[in-house]
Amino acid sequence: MSTVQIAALIVSLTALLAYVNARFIKLPPQIGLLAIALTASLVVVALDALGLIDASHIRDVVEQANFGPTLLHGMLGFLLFAGALHIRIDELAAQKWTVLALSLGGTLISTVLVASAIYGVLAALGHQISALDALLFGALISPTDPIAVLGVLKRSKVPRTLAVQISGESLFNDGIGVVICTVLLAVAAGDHVSGGDVVMLFAREAVGGALFGLILGLIGDRLLRAIDEYTVEVLVTLALVLGGYVAAETIHVSAPIGAVVAGIVIGNRTPRTARPHHLDLWEVIDEILNAVLFLMLGLEATRLRVSLEVAIAAACAVPLVLGARFVSVAASLAALRPLRVGQSHALAILTWGGLRGGLSVALALSLPPGAARDTILLMTYAVVAFAILVQGLTLSLVLKRLGLTADGGGGADAENSWDSRAEHS
Repeated sequence: MSTVQIAALIVSLTALLAYVNARFIKLPPQIGLLAIALTASLVVVALDALGLIDASHIRDVVEQANFGPTLLHGMLGFLLFAGALHIRIDELAAQKWTVLALSLGGTLISTVLVASAIYGVLAALGHQISALDALLFGALISPTDPIAVLGVLKRSKVPRTLAVQISGESLFNDGIGVVICTVLLAVAAGDHVSGGDVVMLFAREAVGGALFGLILGLIGDRLLRAIDEYTVEVLVTLALVLGGYVAAETIHVSAPIGAVVAGIVIGNRTPRTARPHHLDLWEVIDEILNAVLFLMLGLEATRLRVSLEVAIAAACAVPLVLGARFVSVAASLAALRPLRVGQSHALAILTWGGLRGGLSVALALSLPPGAARDTILLMTYAVVAFAILVQGLTLSLVLKRLGLTADGGGGADAENSWDSRAEHS
């Protein structure tokens, strides 16, 4: 199939399943799409295993859709920019130490904990992988996914302070995870990587990406201030994201971090109008690409290779990753106590609200072919499916049980939830 045919098929299928969910199932849009697509994929896999159908054509189409590169080098920039448009600099600055501790320290701690635990579990099951592969799994599964997190925050009345912490962490820590994965892949390829190389790579990717995004955002802000024309404003923001993302990858700085910083700068500019003209478009782009992303994530299940040992490991990976998240968040918050940074029930909400999503699956798909890749991909898929379908659906219930929703006695901070972000646009 041609690229246009595949795109037409995916968009049409997304529209059909979105309608079915909205009309009959009535789950939150992204979760409903993932649930339907995942269920259909598992049915296809089961029927294929029983010899009742030949699913090879379906797998070929899913493989041609190229989920990993499509997300990492295409959709991700749009989704991160759209999410960052609603981050207020004053609130992010107020939570800077928490966001930094969670996105950097928390990710590193979780990577090591997950790697150690999964290495031991797989060894006990007789399906041992190398320590390097275990670290790769820890690195790609530890960052919380900004796309999944922001999708849930739109529906859950998370107290504003915690919402800023969760969203700020998720928007920045994916860059940390990508840097760690890049270093580990270089080691796996036999390249000599010293401690100085690691520091330089991190500085180039993370710091360089932030500076690039800041420059890009300031240029875009200057251009937008000079005009009051809807079509031109839209074209400028589209060019900032698409052209900026390609440019960042070309000069080898973190394109995701660049998109986030540029989005924050543009989102906090003072517009000529009460509501920036381009904001409506970016909300539509965000919703459409999220729907397509979650559908593709569900369809990827048709490509999974499952054995009993790996299935058991995948089941064990879910509580192990959740436990590592708990410990890493607890350690990060403990380090902030001298600064008197804290929030009631922060540990519980940051742990349960730290969702993994399509970014982790895309990173797993980017690993070199081999038995370890198949094992890592299945474990990643299990963690992501649990995070979105279970944690995502129950976050509102957890908030209510903790008394943090507007109707549950959370007070003013609960009322000033992520839902209110549109008021400040």
